[in-house]
Amino acid sequence: MSERQLPADLDIESLAIRAGELRTEQMTHSEPLFLTSSFVYENAAQAAARFAGEEPGNVYSRFTNPTVRIFEQRLAALEGGERCVAFASGMAAITATFFALLKPGDHVVSSRSLFGTTNVIFDRYLKKFGVLSTLVDLADLDAWRAAIRPETRFLYLETPSNPLAEVGDIAALAALAHEHGAELIVDNCLCTPALQRPLALGADYVIHSATKYLDGQGRCLGGAVVGRDQPLEEIFAFLRSTGATLSPFNAWVFLKGLETLPLRMKAHSDNALALAQWAAAQAGVARVHYAGLDDHPQHALAAAQQSGYGPVLSLELVDADGNADRQAAWRFIDAMQLLSITANLGDVKTTITHPASTTHGRVAAEEKQRAGITENLVRIAVGLESLADLKADLQRGLQALGHR
Repeated sequence: MSERQLPADLDIESLAIRAGELRTEQMTHSEPLFLTSSFVYENAAQAAARFAGEEPGNVYSRFTNPTVRIFEQRLAALEGGERCVAFASGMAAITATFFALLKPGDHVVSSRSLFGTTNVIFDRYLKKFGVLSTLVDLADLDAWRAAIRPETRFLYLETPSNPLAEVGDIAALAALAHEHGAELIVDNCLCTPALQRPLALGADYVIHSATKYLDGQGRCLGGAVVGRDQPLEEIFAFLRSTGATLSPFNAWVFLKGLETLPLRMKAHSDNALALAQWAAAQAGVARVHYAGLDDHPQHALAAAQQSGYGPVLSLELVDADGNADRQAAWRFIDAMQLLSITANLGDVKTTITHPASTTHGRVAAEEKQRAGITENLVRIAVGLESLADLKADLQRGLQALGHR
């Protein structure tokens, strides 16, 4: 097998298709799928050298598989990182990063505007091992600065946030972290490298749920961490021992997804912006959370650090009688005939969910309130259907709330 040497400085559209290409002796044009648990060796000495890390090559698909390696190399190229380590899910990637690089007594400052399960990792599991965390408002740089302690190891955020589309200043937070001897981790799930490259803005690590837009069609679970080679070796060692392994088949599916990533993300963002602008003018929509709107508090920042505003928006709803509660949100959701009622996102199919009772259902009520996860909030991950059809479906929801 041989890896192709590509020209330097390829555009992202070319890297999404070509980076990490591996040609077997069969000279296949599509990336090969290696469905094998183990590998054989020429002799006992070679086996020993491979296991000891003295000779490059495959050992066992828990931590070395050629198809997974192609995916890792391609995603690292897209993000501008030295190395990528792939995992069985986005949450596995987050958990592995923390457990591989943190020790008892360390401290993390995190945005409170996180996917709900990430908060569970902080509050329930890291705390058990002596790692403490402080939650701050994503856009408040003074709050980030005030929360840093001498033992702070990481600043952590999602930007744009899920589900409120808040935007964090990556360059400013990277500078703040480095000023205090800490590092910055950015979850780039909602933008992907097609719309935002956190490493180029000073971040130290980028985390992905490949399940979402890297795949793009809701087929497989996977995750990844991208960054510098040396600290990624620690994360790789954690994977080798603990086994939250990305399957070769899922990696192969993600490679197919990456090929169309730049095209898809632009189309998702264009649809989302148009839908947000339309929704903002509708009776029954009290507020639209989307950074592409001129009145969004971080609109200028999003325009500066992203090449598109992303695919996810949220609506705060009120029925014709003035009720802004869970029942209003659920009636709106239940009226959908086109949109899929599911908590997942990242699909070509538009999805809708009620965050307070799904993605953030395990978050304490007080923390949900502080994070802006209200009972009348619905999240829409905008897909690639006809914009007219999407508007018509949302109009059905508004009619269910008594609005005409």
